[in-house]
Amino acid sequence: MKQRKKLLTWKRGFVLSLIFLGVVFAVLWLTPSDDFVFLPNKARHVAPLVIVPDEQAPPETGGIYMVDILVKRASLFERMFPGLNDDATLIDGDRLNPQGLSDEQRDRRSTVQMATSQEISAAVGLRALGYDVDAEPAGVQVDLVQPDSGANGILQPGDVIIAAQGASVATTGDLADALADVTPGDIVGLEIQRSEGSEEVSIETSADADDPERARIGIQIRQAASIDLPVDIEIDTGNVGGPSAGLAFALDIVDELGDDDLDSGRTIVVTGELSLDGAVLPVGGVKQKAVSARELDADFFIVPEANADVARAHATGVNVVAVESFDDAIEAITGAPVSALALGDLDR
Repeated sequence: MKQRKKLLTWKRGFVLSLIFLGVVFAVLWLTPSDDFVFLPNKARHVAPLVIVPDEQAPPETGGIYMVDILVKRASLFERMFPGLNDDATLIDGDRLNPQGLSDEQRDRRSTVQMATSQEISAAVGLRALGYDVDAEPAGVQVDLVQPDSGANGILQPGDVIIAAQGASVATTGDLADALADVTPGDIVGLEIQRSEGSEEVSIETSADADDPERARIGIQIRQAASIDLPVDIEIDTGNVGGPSAGLAFALDIVDELGDDDLDSGRTIVVTGELSLDGAVLPVGGVKQKAVSARELDADFFIVPEANADVARAHATGVNVVAVESFDDAIEAITGAPVSALALGDLDR
């Protein structure tokens, strides 16, 4: 009888321990932390996303693919045990959302970056095909507003600064020159362009954390450009944001409008931010993008030169090609320079 009671007590204790551990796991799994986790996302065929005049149906095999990543709040469990998923990367919350940037502000910046990337990729792709693309500096675009700065609540991602302290601003250099004599605590006057029109605003500067004698407005910026495309091109990526698909878009535009079949039945996964001069800039989340290329069994994974080591470490079995420019990417795919492209019969 005593042994039976001991057995029942042991079983009851074991069950209660399991229930306790289950509750602890559920709490840790369901409670979000302040950090984020990057996860692979399925690669997407670019051709269905890019609409060009007289486009042909995408081939049944091969093609150019873009890759993005899934970004979500890490649970307390994922933060405590970050090594359980080899394909995931834990990211410090302050790194992804600098100084308390909200998820909404981060998403808005990502949307603005994607829109800019699409316009630039169209310009670069059409130029490669021989089109005359008119692209001129058009001010300085705001990508991010720091929540702890004087610009918070006044500027927003997508604003374009066209004048500062009474001086016209066409380039990032113009903005730097206009603010060269500003000291921390000074009020600066800016003229900005929004979809509703132009507006003049005043912003109190603060001291830069790294250089207390240097005034900061509290924004991250990039060159804005006025781009007049000679061909109507539409790109729809849904809720995918960020600038890292620019190279993939430009390559697909050349593939669809030119006579050359760039992929020739091969599966080509591409990542890289594209600048207006054709330079390919580094991107984030390359580990997860490499996993996506590997899972797709891609023939090529084209990445910025700066991201090559990480890509090769995680895209096992995939031919990783590192490039520094759009021309490099064309030559890597076709084996010939851009000048050798067959351009088709479209009017230019």
